[in-house]
Amino acid sequence: RGGPGGWRILSEPEIHLGSDVLVPDWAGWRRARLPHRPATAYYPIAPDWVCEILSPSTAVLDRLRKMAIYAREQVSHAWLLDPVACSLEVLRLENGRWTILATHAGPEVVRAEPFDEIELDLAALWAD
Repeated sequence: RGGPGGWRILSEPEIHLGSDVLVPDWAGWRRARLPHRPATAYYPIAPDWVCEILSPSTAVLDRLRKMAIYAREQVSHAWLLDPVACSLEVLRLENGRWTILATHAGPEVVRAEPFDEIELDLAALWAD
């Protein structure tokens, strides 16, 4: 509220993309592409943005398998958030390949695509 808006952002939505079923930590759709929640319990439309929170047990799955599927399905932006390293990688899909736009670490205040109209205080994400 009070921000630029235009997004539907969900925590751990189940997404069906072809024969693949994924559950990103966070996903966002531009409201123009997903004006209403689907009638199904899952989302059959690839999001415009995903955020995967890396952990030692999920990092390989998130970085390799999931990112390849997101690229295949034309997800335009991805964030890889590592709470152990206190880092955020911001990626954009360009010509079917992921390009790292920025890597942020520590208690920075950043603007990160596709939400670069707002400031994000990374210190709020890291455990004390």
